[in-house]
Amino acid sequence: MTRQSIEHCCQTAKERYAEFGVDVGKALESLAATSISLHCWQGDDVGGFEAPDAQLGGGGIAVTGSFPGKARTIEELRRDLSMAYSLIPGRRRLNLHSSYGDFGGRRVERDEFAPEHFRSWIDWARDKGLGLDFNATLFSHVKADSGYTLASPDENIRAFWIEHVKRCRAIAAHMGKELGKPCVHNLWIPDGAKDETVNRLAHRKHLQNSLDEIYEVKYSPDHLKDSVECKLFGIGSESFVAGSHEFYLLWAQKNGVMVCLDMGHFHPTESVADKVSALLLFFDEILLHVSRGVRWDSDHVVTLGDELRALMLEITRADALGRINIALDFFDASINRVGAWITGARAAQKALLYALLEPTDKLRAMERDGDLFGRLALLEEMKTMPFGAVWEYFCQTQNVPGHSDWMREIYDYEKKVLKLRT
Repeated sequence: MTRQSIEHCCQTAKERYAEFGVDVGKALESLAATSISLHCWQGDDVGGFEAPDAQLGGGGIAVTGSFPGKARTIEELRRDLSMAYSLIPGRRRLNLHSSYGDFGGRRVERDEFAPEHFRSWIDWARDKGLGLDFNATLFSHVKADSGYTLASPDENIRAFWIEHVKRCRAIAAHMGKELGKPCVHNLWIPDGAKDETVNRLAHRKHLQNSLDEIYEVKYSPDHLKDSVECKLFGIGSESFVAGSHEFYLLWAQKNGVMVCLDMGHFHPTESVADKVSALLLFFDEILLHVSRGVRWDSDHVVTLGDELRALMLEITRADALGRINIALDFFDASINRVGAWITGARAAQKALLYALLEPTDKLRAMERDGDLFGRLALLEEMKTMPFGAVWEYFCQTQNVPGHSDWMREIYDYEKKVLKLRT
């Protein structure tokens, strides 16, 4: 489409939305101001850059597929990320796992990680105008082989991982201070058991004590935001997960830490969107990991589906966009990895735009007045409104290709860069 035709279509869409009291310009301003945190681990199948002789294993992480072009070095990953960012409109952040440090080919144990190992990432992010988020890495390590880390009955194992997370929080705070943007540090652990577990209480007591020790040190909220992430089950922990939703919900509320809601970490019949308004009554902020589970927590690439739209609608209906931290979390090695990043990020942004274009005030009035037919009918009408024209205009204003134009650039990058990696 030409620039003029995109502007014409958007103007028509603006007029239609205005009939329902929706200010398209205001919606676009909100969308442009909202950051999406892109996850580094989609680019290399959750491999990381610890020394080749590092002993890996354990943790319940599985990636399927072998599409050519996986990033093998920090430089290749940064090149792929730069390509992805060039095709994603709006504000952007990068979400790093600690195993992606710049260790210079040396073996650095995880309880020895320090800010110096992430200096090049901070400099790169500053140059790109990105904020950084961070995650302790409590998987793919021999000391996670038992299935337990912070909830382990082994005091030495717990001490090792406690020190690791302490160091990761310090690194995250350093990132936030250096970049002048708060860094979200999220904690997820794989702790659990494959089969029936008798002493669940003991494991959860160990986890509680570990967390109490880890979060004793307080950092400025201008530099660091802490969050903890629950899970219903994992690979190798189908019968018991120490860090359940109830456990983290209560611990986080008591200790002033954010809760992370991962869209794939609940029962398939549960609505993650429904949890948002409940948590907002008790938490200042929430972290969302936007993912797509298919039958189980399979971390599929995010698409513009009903669950994602419902989640974004719940956020905007609660006027809570400023209290939500949005990060992506999926990994698919069966398709072009850079294209997967872009597809997922743009899907999340489209869902948010759809929500921002809802005539919420009008719907609230109908609900208040008992006009439930009108509410249902209007919700249905909004599904066929021309929000796609508004999305194309947004991409144009952000100097990012819309429609399928961006796909051609990915195919070209695949041919010239990814398929040459062997």
